[in-house]
Amino acid sequence: MSSLCRNVLALVACAIMLPVFAVEPLRVCADPDNLPYSHEDRNGFENRIAEIVAAELRRPLEYHWLPQRRGFVRKTIGARVCDVWIGVPAEFERVLTTKPYYRSSYVFVTPASDKTPLRSFDDPRLAILKIGVQLIGDDLAATPPGHALASRGAIERVAGYTIDGDAPAGQRIVQSLIEGELDAALVWGPQAGWFAKRAAVPINVDIAKPPSGFPLPFEFDIAMGVRRGDTALRDALQVAIDRRRGDINAVLAEFAVPRTDNTKTVQ
Repeated sequence: MSSLCRNVLALVACAIMLPVFAVEPLRVCADPDNLPYSHEDRNGFENRIAEIVAAELRRPLEYHWLPQRRGFVRKTIGARVCDVWIGVPAEFERVLTTKPYYRSSYVFVTPASDKTPLRSFDDPRLAILKIGVQLIGDDLAATPPGHALASRGAIERVAGYTIDGDAPAGQRIVQSLIEGELDAALVWGPQAGWFAKRAAVPINVDIAKPPSGFPLPFEFDIAMGVRRGDTALRDALQVAIDRRRGDINAVLAEFAVPRTDNTKTVQ
């Protein structure tokens, strides 16, 4: 046997004897039924973004599914059953966040057939139009647009849509617009954009600006969140976001997410 063959065989033998170290998965915390964000079939835009980041980090993707209700952080990241929340407000204090990777806003949603759609809180028709709004949390709290409507005296004809139901609140609101049960709605942008895009009839989606002097924000920065103190994972995610920003932006555009960080508005 030649010396070359002996060397090759020695290298193969050494490779076989070396211990194999498994790559630690990127463990993502997600709601199994919360489109357009996430779904257990992995068709939400946060699922798609998780795949991009995991590929950049060269780590297999693993999910821990839990409905996003009260106690979500405590039962997921806090319980150490998963490590990353793909879409979290950048100012959320219970996790350590990356820099924001997009910024969105509440939006006015109206049928495209409406020749004079509601687009301002200064519109004198507020008190007579049937307007849908989302109710959030277990205590059915009003969203900032709901409070803005109340500040303008629009209370009697406002319809609240809870997070519980046969379909996501944003989807039910868009369907109510199509069926003529609502004249307009105020919905969180990512939900409005996706369900309006998939609607059977054209739907307008316009960035909502709060009334002058209104104390509550309508726009929010969205980041990725990890366990407080896990700076290594946070920093690795940030590098992945920066490197794959173009791909992430493409996913957000595909899902018709209204953006206020780059002035993109869905029509």
